[in-house]
Amino acid sequence: MVSRLEKAAARASEPPERIYKNNGNSPLLALLTDEAGMVLDIGCGAGDNAYLLRSKNPGCRVHGITHSPGEAEIARTWMAACWVFDLEGDIPEELSSMRFDAIVLSHVLEHLRDPAEILRKFSGLLRPGGHAVIAVPNVLSWSMRWRFMRGDFEYRSDGVLDDTHLRFFTYLTADRYLLGKASGLKLVSKTVTGSVPQWWLRRYLLPRNWTACIDALGCRIWPNLFGDQVLLKAVLARRESPG
Repeated sequence: MVSRLEKAAARASEPPERIYKNNGNSPLLALLTDEAGMVLDIGCGAGDNAYLLRSKNPGCRVHGITHSPGEAEIARTWMAACWVFDLEGDIPEELSSMRFDAIVLSHVLEHLRDPAEILRKFSGLLRPGGHAVIAVPNVLSWSMRWRFMRGDFEYRSDGVLDDTHLRFFTYLTADRYLLGKASGLKLVSKTVTGSVPQWWLRRYLLPRNWTACIDALGCRIWPNLFGDQVLLKAVLARRESPG
């Protein structure tokens, strides 16, 4: 029999629970319209996207999924409900009976063994005509290429080389790897957000609106070079009525 002392020692040796908290993903959420009244944030972290959605549209009901009880406790401040379970396991019965106008997957699919299968599974919670908005990091952005050229491929606790990332995507491959026919999702748009290296020009010489225009132009012309994250918007195809 394991003593209480041994149990306490085992708990103390476990790594601390990681809480993903940030400012939300405004460019991704901008792909949603105000008509998305029921939203499921898959891999919701501490609820930062829910806060942004509710700030923009107070009537929006945001539900979330996380693997972390600590994150869920924080996220429920802004959410109608937040479930704690493994995305690669079964969907709880209560959630599986619900239908949503949109699902949000912001920097979560790269943490999973089979992200395309997870997307297929959760797209079943969309109403016909509902949308999935997806953000994944671009492993071939200019900053990552520069790092690789220097021989730096060290895992970190965050960023593109987060030590929990299992899959890597680029602007050229993200939709191809994620939106298979089995998902029932049809690509609506593919964009990036990122920046062009302007260094001291950005800091000292050029007006902010000029540097923003240069960033936007670079991301539009060379998205796989200057894009930090790839944003996908896909719609669940409406099934045709028989006959």
